[in-house]
Amino acid sequence: MPEIRIDPLSGHRTIIAGERSRRPGGEPRCAPPEPIDVARDPFAERHEDRTPPELYAVRPGGGPGEEGGVGVGGAPNSPGWTVRVVPNLYPALTPDAAEPERHDDDGSELFLARPAIGAHEVIVNGPQSVLSLADLPAEQVAAAVDVWRARMRAHYADAAYVQLIVNERPEAGASLPHTHAQLYALDFVPADVARERERAGAYTTRTMGHNLLEDLVAEEVRRSERIVAIDDEAVLLAPYASRLPFQLMLAPRKPVPRFETDGVGAALLHDGLSRLARALGSSPPLNLWVRTAPRGVERFCWRIDIAPRLTHLAGLELSTGLNLNIVAPEHAAALLRDA
Repeated sequence: MPEIRIDPLSGHRTIIAGERSRRPGGEPRCAPPEPIDVARDPFAERHEDRTPPELYAVRPGGGPGEEGGVGVGGAPNSPGWTVRVVPNLYPALTPDAAEPERHDDDGSELFLARPAIGAHEVIVNGPQSVLSLADLPAEQVAAAVDVWRARMRAHYADAAYVQLIVNERPEAGASLPHTHAQLYALDFVPADVARERERAGAYTTRTMGHNLLEDLVAEEVRRSERIVAIDDEAVLLAPYASRLPFQLMLAPRKPVPRFETDGVGAALLHDGLSRLARALGSSPPLNLWVRTAPRGVERFCWRIDIAPRLTHLAGLELSTGLNLNIVAPEHAAALLRDA
């Protein structure tokens, strides 16, 4: 029977109607995408002149180049890199954003605007012209995740919150097919993050020191029905109140507030994305994001959320914020365990 579930981390409500996926033709799947045309790929190796000048890169035999400088492994904007960071060509945030045109000249305060101050970077996850992190070797994913962390640390002192995302395939908002991440350094804490921060802090106070995500992961492991995979570092599971079919969450086994100060999870991330590709017949369109503690917050634990885009948001979701998920997370977890 359908039921409404509440996400313990955010309070978000989702209708779980899993029986709908078991009807004929109801199981979500995805068709393989067209391969990348390497000649037109601006993120491919030896196409460095097609992007803005790099901010940071890792090159074999050297290590990370300093921001705006020369890496030991080679000159900036030259071939031979394993992970490369450039400014977004069409930034949503800039460090010198101008004051917007005023819309509240009558003093009503109904039309407020502020400068979009911050940073917007692109992290090219590897020189290989592939569409998904799942298509990269596991060691290349680990190298990319290390750079995600390095760039988040680089902005920590100046940003109220740093958001790292990955969009894969046009259906999930990717404008370029080559696998890449985007980093947004914000001068405010977004409302959804603030809500999770407050819930995590309130739980710690109420339970006299417990960590919300740590306790949630421990209980999920005890029950096991939504666990997809587990290793010495992290746990991969289908969240209890998953908003979308085959949604996944990766969390460390030992709670750490900030993703950028930890060093675990890359291996299980690659494993989880590979399981999705095997179970669905292809790497699906998806959105992936890192949830980390806002600056100065300690009563928190980082995680990675993976949201495949196998169904469309429609009237219910857009009008109420209430999701309808047609694949029960227990069913999704079982399929992914078998993959």
